[in-house]
Amino acid sequence: MKALVINSSGRTELSVSRKLVAELVAQLSTAHPDLHVTHRDVATSLPFVNDLMIGGFYIPDEQRSPEQQQALAFSNQLVAELQAADVLVLGVPIYNFGIPAALKSYIDLICRAGLTFSFSEAGPKGLLEGKKAYLVVTSGGVEVGSSYDLATPYLRQVLAFVGITDLEIISADRLNLLGEVPLASARQAIQQIHALAA
Repeated sequence: MKALVINSSGRTELSVSRKLVAELVAQLSTAHPDLHVTHRDVATSLPFVNDLMIGGFYIPDEQRSPEQQQALAFSNQLVAELQAADVLVLGVPIYNFGIPAALKSYIDLICRAGLTFSFSEAGPKGLLEGKKAYLVVTSGGVEVGSSYDLATPYLRQVLAFVGITDLEIISADRLNLLGEVPLASARQAIQQIHALAA
């Protein structure tokens, strides 16, 4: 089994989402000793989609210029990591009601026609079916699932767009308001996932 672990918090030492992601991965690794984990920290040096990339997205590989090939190389690497994974673990701190800009950049780089979704007469179809995703969502004041939470509905939509519909959310929200209570609840949810995975 292969897991792709994506962290998006701008914080490192003090990041709650990173700590919970690490705990979840440790639990999954205990349940599945053969688990191979790939880590991707999107908060560090992730490029934004630019004109050169967009020009190469919708033409066949053999028609791309050397500059377009080079511009798409990192996007291709991210897509390959996602295609290879059986399980996706995504750390998502809520920033200003939504996802971090770095995570949006990652999404723009992996939503690729012909690779992660395709077009048909019936509309777009996700090509990454059969994968399990865990979203570890944290917030200081936003209640996950409320009308102020723009992060989780968006991620549900975009993951479904690429074919990932088996999705579980582990939340530690309103930490600035409720203190340790949501953190304890998230850790309990992680333990339950471990029990189910075993």
